[in-house]
Amino acid sequence: MKLLIRDLARSITEEEIREMFEGYGLVQSCTLVMDQKTGTSKGFGFVEMPRPGEAKAAMKNLNGTIVAGQRIRVKKAEPAPGQGEPRG
Repeated sequence: MKLLIRDLARSITEEEIREMFEGYGLVQSCTLVMDQKTGTSKGFGFVEMPRPGEAKAAMKNLNGTIVAGQRIRVKKAEPAPGQGEPRG
């Protein structure tokens, strides 16, 4: 299950996010979205957890917690509009 994490402190690292979610189970991938011009975090990222039960536990327990001075939001990531649709 792919989770969206919003309202992250700009100083947080992918490793810190991974460690936070690994407390609830296996983390398949962790991606912090970066601004290409400045190289700094845009304040959100994605975590993929292959076991839905673990992902739901992480979402339930981490949503609304304070991390590095910011109250984060964690929810199931929705596919981007138009993703998966044929082109042409």
